[in-house]
Amino acid sequence: MSDEVPSLLETIIAALNLRVESRPRYVGSGELTSVFRVGELAQASIGAAGASLASLIGTATESAAPQVVVSRPLSIAWFQTSLRPVGWQIPPAWDSLAGDYRGRDGWIRLHTNAPHHRRAALSVLKAKEDLTSIASEVANWPIDQLEEAIVAAGGASAAMRSIEQWSAHAQGRAVAHEPLLDVELIGHGKSELSFPGLSSQRPLRGIRILDLTRVLAGPVATRTLAGWGASVLRIDPPDWDEPGVIPEVMVGKRSARLDLRASAGRDAFLELLSTADVLIHGYRPDALDDLGLGRDVIRAARPGLVDVSLDAYGWSGPWKNRRGFDSLVQMSSGIAHAAMTRTARDVPVPLPVQALDHATGYLVAAATISGLTRRLSEGTGSQWRTSLARVAKMLVDAGPRSSSETLVLPEPALSDSVEDTSWGPAHRLIAPVEVTDAPLKWDLPSRTLGGDDATWRDEL
Repeated sequence: MSDEVPSLLETIIAALNLRVESRPRYVGSGELTSVFRVGELAQASIGAAGASLASLIGTATESAAPQVVVSRPLSIAWFQTSLRPVGWQIPPAWDSLAGDYRGRDGWIRLHTNAPHHRRAALSVLKAKEDLTSIASEVANWPIDQLEEAIVAAGGASAAMRSIEQWSAHAQGRAVAHEPLLDVELIGHGKSELSFPGLSSQRPLRGIRILDLTRVLAGPVATRTLAGWGASVLRIDPPDWDEPGVIPEVMVGKRSARLDLRASAGRDAFLELLSTADVLIHGYRPDALDDLGLGRDVIRAARPGLVDVSLDAYGWSGPWKNRRGFDSLVQMSSGIAHAAMTRTARDVPVPLPVQALDHATGYLVAAATISGLTRRLSEGTGSQWRTSLARVAKMLVDAGPRSSSETLVLPEPALSDSVEDTSWGPAHRLIAPVEVTDAPLKWDLPSRTLGGDDATWRDEL
């Protein structure tokens, strides 16, 4: 076990204010090709989610918390993909135009997976829908100006900055002053929570979670919580889809569509919220306010709620409302530049996986469980916030990967059971974390979005 893994875990546990009776036990070894500690981040973030669940179980049963065991190879594998289709293929994760382009004075990444982001980039560049045309137009732009122009047009992009440039940037300074997890306790009183699933090894059974998240961190969080028995209902707009991600993250959940811009959709959402235990959302800080679902409305609709949010660039500073994704935050925060420099490459070098998304997802899962524990023990609701940029800072601050770590990973083991997804049969990898008498498993197969009514169905 690397000496650095506990320090990453301790950073997360301190942010959670989690009392850990015994440290999660780490098994296995391995690393991904990166100058950063990606494997350690995977093991620590997944371990923190397991430790949070163990603490909840100990609190609920008034007994010693169960043991937690975290596999390094499986943690890394789950940061890639957990699904192995049988006779079919998952659609590509990236739009054909997405990628890194060289501008007049550096590199910029265009994120074009969403149709409206694609249109925004093309409208600013006045380019044809092909890589050569886009590259030719980008070459004429200073990268900072192009970044701002695309964002102003409703798109998503990020100029590549060094770690030093990000540290000096107004948003980088704002993120540096934010805690890894910001938490505010809300209200006091007798807890209404119970955990009837503990006796059946489903510790979160009976917990209702409204999921307003999309690619990728939030869905990883709610997938994890569904795996421990929670009833997760994902809500999407009428026309939203993310085909390259949904097979991976929709396991264990139900899914409905509501137009939150319409009064009928908001009313239906607030009705669901009134009996929910948890709300997890990945909206930018101003987005729920714009929908008429700001903090005061949410709290009035469901006193005692565990409200957990994440975004790309944090909740303070000039970019707090900026659209962003893992690959963009890697460019902004210096990760891609640092790896390019340290490997003597002449193009941006991203992390080998969407590690910021996955780590943030498990951090959100851990925060959710810690919020449930506080509601059980103290009778308080709570609001939690984190961001991809703050997780990126944690990874950068941890320093470079140890050169002694092996880069050879064993082939991860698959579950024997067949998952009958909407696209065809598949196998999942064996879970990366084991909590004694609380296995991580899913009661529903992964399926397409919008196949359920916007109602709670707790029975499985």
